Amino acid sequence: MNKKRSFTTLGEAEMEMLQHVWTFGQATVAEVHQEVLKTRSVAYTTVMTLLKKLADKGYLQYKKEGTAYIYSPARPPEQVRGNLLKEMIHKVFQGSSTALVHTLVAQEDFSPEEIAEIQTLIAGIDSSSS
Repeated sequence: MNKKRSFTTLGEAEMEMLQHVWTFGQATVAEVHQEVLKTRSVAYTTVMTLLKKLADKGYLQYKKEGTAYIYSPARPPEQVRGNLLKEMIHKVFQGSSTALVHTLVAQEDFSPEEIAEIQTLIAGIDSSSS
């Protein structure tokens, strides 16, 4: 049996659900389900299961109001993204941030605005290390 493995602790569908909750700030299963249905067909119970798994993994928290569960982020999105990126750098680039940046620059077609923003970020790194 060839099981599909992810480069991070979150699968693609879990990441999609997490993104929707981040966008809403807090959301019920029905709200996330309606959002997912805009791009693809998925069962309500699948969304419910994925949100529960994300809560079990510590990415979401929930409270019960009446019969509905309202999910919200358990950790800030920036923290989650940073941790996932560190995992990917370790697994894909043997821990080398430089290799990640080199690959990104070689593969990406940046707009002039994005280049200016990246240069500002780099300048901030330079000034904070002096």
